[in-house]
Amino acid sequence: MRISVVSLIGTGCAAALLLPVAGPGPTALAADAADAVRRTDPGIPASTAPRTTTLTLDPPASRAAGSGAATRGLTPRHTAGYSLLGVSWDDPAAALDGSVQVRTRSVDPAGQGGWSDWRSLVADDEDRPDTGSAELTGPRARGATAPLWVGPSDGVEVRATGRGALPAGLRVELVDPGTDGPGVAATPPPQPRALPAADHGAPRPGIVTRAGWGADESLREPDFGYTGAVREVFVHHTDTGNDYGCADSPKLIRAIYQYHVRSNGWRDVGYNFLVDKCGTVYEGRAGGVDRPVLGAHTLGFNTDSAGVAALGSFVSTQPPKAQLDGIAAIAAWKLGLTGRDARATTTLLSANDGSRYPKGRRHTFDAISGHRDAFNTECPGNALFTHLPDIRTQAAHLQGRQ
Repeated sequence: MRISVVSLIGTGCAAALLLPVAGPGPTALAADAADAVRRTDPGIPASTAPRTTTLTLDPPASRAAGSGAATRGLTPRHTAGYSLLGVSWDDPAAALDGSVQVRTRSVDPAGQGGWSDWRSLVADDEDRPDTGSAELTGPRARGATAPLWVGPSDGVEVRATGRGALPAGLRVELVDPGTDGPGVAATPPPQPRALPAADHGAPRPGIVTRAGWGADESLREPDFGYTGAVREVFVHHTDTGNDYGCADSPKLIRAIYQYHVRSNGWRDVGYNFLVDKCGTVYEGRAGGVDRPVLGAHTLGFNTDSAGVAALGSFVSTQPPKAQLDGIAAIAAWKLGLTGRDARATTTLLSANDGSRYPKGRRHTFDAISGHRDAFNTECPGNALFTHLPDIRTQAAHLQGRQ
């Protein structure tokens, strides 16, 4: 595994909303280095900082007798405001063999609330770092479900039911994404596109930077991790639900970032890029969009790959065309930086026995694959997965290969 880590000191300059569009070369690389330095500065903070409230799950009083460790929960209660939630536990290596369901109380503009139906959280969240990595074995690392976006809420009820013993330290994580500060925007303004220097490169799409979605750079680890050249793009869905408007995308991404760092204990948000239902592409993990940043998205195959996550849940819901176009555009550009054909295949070495392929085994993937191709998971959902052949074709066309 080829990983390098650098630490840069901020200059106090505010980062621009959009990244530069110049192709690779001495000037572009210098600009990328300067951009990485600016990235350590908070840039444009949210007006109200994100906040996580945690509540420990207890055995429900009415079912505690004789239930042992098979059930945990929270009775309905008023809480601090939040918009995204999940459930975490102490040991990141422990599996939650069972189900977790939540009910939430929404807040409308008039200040009235209404309780939702029971909704299930995805208990087996394998969008994560490789087993044994410092990111997953650090003192803050925890196991967790996938998070769920529920919109402004001020109440919660939880029930967790195990087939056997449940993991120790179960708690619900309630994430308030804060409010948008000056300069935070859900959609990048139009910009010129330029081809990179590599043969069969694709146009660089508009990318909303971390400053553009209001990332608090003091939250993440200050240094950056890199691998070898990106030869593979894994497509994911965040599985956070589809009840968000595109204007809410920065809030949703801030909440995922907060959950990945504060609740999961990771160094940064796990995905390299995120794409909302309007097709807007957002920078994910810090370190430079042109660089091979080591992400935490595909257990066993985070090296030499990039993770692109569609904001939403696409098990049965069809992704909008704009979102598919955005995924194709960022995948074409990222692979094109090193001349990789979006229709080609790539052979990668598994770093984990927990993946679909044992540690040390090589497997050949399509250059644009779904998370399920590398791990036994639903991700990126059946509805999105069926579009991957079209995404490869479109990405190749953007690279000038058709």
